[in-house]
Amino acid sequence: MKTIVSEKGQITIPKAVREKLGITPGTVLEIETEKGRLIAVKKQVVDVFQKWRGKGKVPGNITVDDYLKKVRE
Repeated sequence: MKTIVSEKGQITIPKAVREKLGITPGTVLEIETEKGRLIAVKKQVVDVFQKWRGKGKVPGNITVDDYLKKVRE
């Protein structure tokens, strides 16, 4: 597949390639060069909140709501 570099230095990734690789708007690509080749690697963005969601423990085995009421008194 071919693509043309625009005057601004931009390229369009062909739709078939985007679909095959799961590249959607907002996907982060890391661009490198190696031996005269352009290499784009799709980065998996880690949601730090998702990573830690449910990992915290509330002291005393009480609900979060009860704990917040207690500490805000």
